[in-house]
Amino acid sequence: MLTSLAFIFLVGLAMAAVCQRLKLPRIIGMLITGIILGPYVLDLLDPSILSISADLRQMALTIILLKAGLSLNLFDLKKVGRSAVMMSCIPASCEILGVFLFAPYIFGITRIEAAVMGAVLGAVSPAVVVPRMVQLMDSKYGTDKSIPQLIMAAASCDDIFVIVLFSTFVSMAQGGNANMMDFVNIPISIILGIVLGAMAGYLLSLFFETAYAHKHYVRNSMKVIIVLGVSFLLMAIETWLEGILSVSGLLAVVSMACVIKMKSAALVSKRLSEKFGKLWLAAEVILFVLVGAAVDIRYTLNAGIAAVLMILIALAFRSAGVFSCLLGTSMTWKERIFCMIAYLPKATVQAAIGSVPLAMGLPCGQIVLSVAVLAILITAPLGALGIDLTYRQLLQKERKS
Repeated sequence: MLTSLAFIFLVGLAMAAVCQRLKLPRIIGMLITGIILGPYVLDLLDPSILSISADLRQMALTIILLKAGLSLNLFDLKKVGRSAVMMSCIPASCEILGVFLFAPYIFGITRIEAAVMGAVLGAVSPAVVVPRMVQLMDSKYGTDKSIPQLIMAAASCDDIFVIVLFSTFVSMAQGGNANMMDFVNIPISIILGIVLGAMAGYLLSLFFETAYAHKHYVRNSMKVIIVLGVSFLLMAIETWLEGILSVSGLLAVVSMACVIKMKSAALVSKRLSEKFGKLWLAAEVILFVLVGAAVDIRYTLNAGIAAVLMILIALAFRSAGVFSCLLGTSMTWKERIFCMIAYLPKATVQAAIGSVPLAMGLPCGQIVLSVAVLAILITAPLGALGIDLTYRQLLQKERKS
């Protein structure tokens, strides 16, 4: 395992640096590293690290969500509340609709199989989007209209919505029926996640304040460890309650970090944010290299031009959905284009669920996995590159008052 970690960090950082010199996003180098080192090419990663790959990716994602929550201003988010709610479900629904309409003609599959494929493709990747939105908030691009906050919050809810739809469609493809409770659980999951996280954040803030009042000063480094431990617990609660009660661990983590920021002194939350930003440097490498390692490059060879066409159609429907969500807002057409670009990347969810239909023995399993793999390889670099290259041209930098 130590050798595998050495490869992940050293080769991943080296490839990221090469891409940076070529004016490409660092994520591309990390994804390529994972693909090359992974079990489907050179097979240099220890099976023990691949067996816990999903957990490691979740830990890395938790770190950037904490950084995001500590950078998020809830008063700014209130300004885009309606758009955030719409962006959490409409773009994904439009993309699923596009696949549902066109996939049967392109691949010769049934409508319900097309719905399964659409649900696999439908999720945006918080792992790609959130760190870039945090960077924009730090550099004050688009923050006057809360654009990074809008995209970051909506992307977190988007995944919950899509995964619930995926579970429902897979059940229907296996001969089951759609369960209405699955759809009811979407808002329940979001609300309970926010409430649970807010309670955890309030209790942690109270603990830190009480310790300080009694002259038991808790160092910021120790606060980071405590907050990280509670975050992992919140993510675990989602798993513990699976099948009983729907709770979003991702939103709980962001909500907790937001409350800690609100209840703590500005300097404390700023230092915590900086420390989680430093942790993210290592977590980012682990996350994207392991996402790359989950990609079976062989399936892209079978996908062909038809899969590329399907992905482009799906992205066109998604972009139309994003545009419709922003109608009636004060955003300029440039800012709306940026939101459409920022909502393109796919990676973590597709890597996690792309192989599920094949494992379940569904007839569409092979083609769904092929399209999911190709979607990661096309959209993750495309979206990351699009965000990195366009935000200065499309977004206004907030002026200091």
